[in-house]
Amino acid sequence: MAKSGLYTGVDIGTNTIKVLVAEYVSGEMNIIGVGNAKSDGLKNGIIVDIEKVAQALQKAVNAAEERAGITIDHINVSIPANQLEMEPCQGMVPIVGETKEITDADVLQVIQNALMRGIVPEREIIAVETTEFTVDGFQGISDPRGMFGVRLEMRGLVYTGPKTLVHNIRKVVERAGLSIDNIVIAPLAMAHYVLSEGEREFGTVIVDLGAGQTTVTGVKEQALVFTHTSPEGGDYVTKDISTVLNTSLTAAEDLKVNYGEASTDRASQDEYFLVDVVGKSEPEQVTEYYLSQIIEARLTQIIESVRQDLERNHNFDAPGGVVLLGGAAAMPGVVDLATNLLNLNARLFVPAEMGLRNPAFAQVISVIDYVGNRSDIDILVSHAITGDFSYSVPEVVDKYVAPVANNTTAQAAPSTSENTDYYQAPVSAPKSTEPEEEKEGVVDRIRNMFGNLFD
Repeated sequence: MAKSGLYTGVDIGTNTIKVLVAEYVSGEMNIIGVGNAKSDGLKNGIIVDIEKVAQALQKAVNAAEERAGITIDHINVSIPANQLEMEPCQGMVPIVGETKEITDADVLQVIQNALMRGIVPEREIIAVETTEFTVDGFQGISDPRGMFGVRLEMRGLVYTGPKTLVHNIRKVVERAGLSIDNIVIAPLAMAHYVLSEGEREFGTVIVDLGAGQTTVTGVKEQALVFTHTSPEGGDYVTKDISTVLNTSLTAAEDLKVNYGEASTDRASQDEYFLVDVVGKSEPEQVTEYYLSQIIEARLTQIIESVRQDLERNHNFDAPGGVVLLGGAAAMPGVVDLATNLLNLNARLFVPAEMGLRNPAFAQVISVIDYVGNRSDIDILVSHAITGDFSYSVPEVVDKYVAPVANNTTAQAAPSTSENTDYYQAPVSAPKSTEPEEEKEGVVDRIRNMFGNLFD
């Protein structure tokens, strides 16, 4: 079913917080508002000062509201892959209804059963992706609802993250006066948005070169195989330039953006520019080649770390090569450097959306793309994670999608008290959707059946 409505995506980055408002019309995404603000209170992609991050988020949201002509009170926010863990899960339920037709409640129950597993106190379930459903032994079913059966099974992947990381993101959004509709795992969203179906199937590596950290994600057979983050990114390049040339961080960032070449093979030894040096009254001349040497040294170290990640994962087979994105990936020569060091075909991903054709926007666009293209089953999964069995799919869709009259009057989806705490691990046995009398009838029939066998 083609989705329609408004969605707001947020990327809380080390250098910049990006807010994007998109309108879906018959399944097509149209960007109607963009806002960004200088980040403060983050280090290497991790929140270290909740109040400062909340203030920066408010500024970015206000800018997006002004451009989109709407009021934003609900957002979909990405969460980084730091200490992300993936485990297979599976569940089974008998179909006990009189018609034996599989319903939303049965799907909720089988997912909930798959999540009845031990989760250590410091970790939290963030997301679940269903791989397949099986009905009476028939495998490969993507949506079992409406089918006849007596036994429903589900296989999938459960993603857990540090509870501290999730809590801090929720707290930032709350301090900014907003509510969270969905917390979206950044590598998971980017795998769906950036890669083609073939690249996800045969194996591809995504390298997100952010300002505060670099995230490496291996994708194969339509699923994440591994993720790893290292606390080095574009900011380290800026700091190296500042240290070597003895100039301010602001001047170093300008040099990187305006004159930076990631590969010395592309740099000129004849072209030079002036650099303000701390403690000297006159600027000094620096050649493009010398600046490139500084940049190449740091990026080589970062990409070598990527290569080690691939080796740790048994030389991950990647026919799809390497896809580079993130702000630091936009620097000229990064693709050539990655191709040479990783011995894999590398390409730069640039979003196709007008006005956002920069790899730095890939993550925030992927958040909206991921949420906006969720199936009814995906929405049911999100409610099964919370243990909420009280919603049918049409009601779920209404809560997640705001109707659009026009771009100047549309409002974000209203807040609901039941949905303020997403992605909590189940802590109690799932409730049956059948009436109490019918449950007792089933138990009595089973007890009588075994009694007859022993008689």
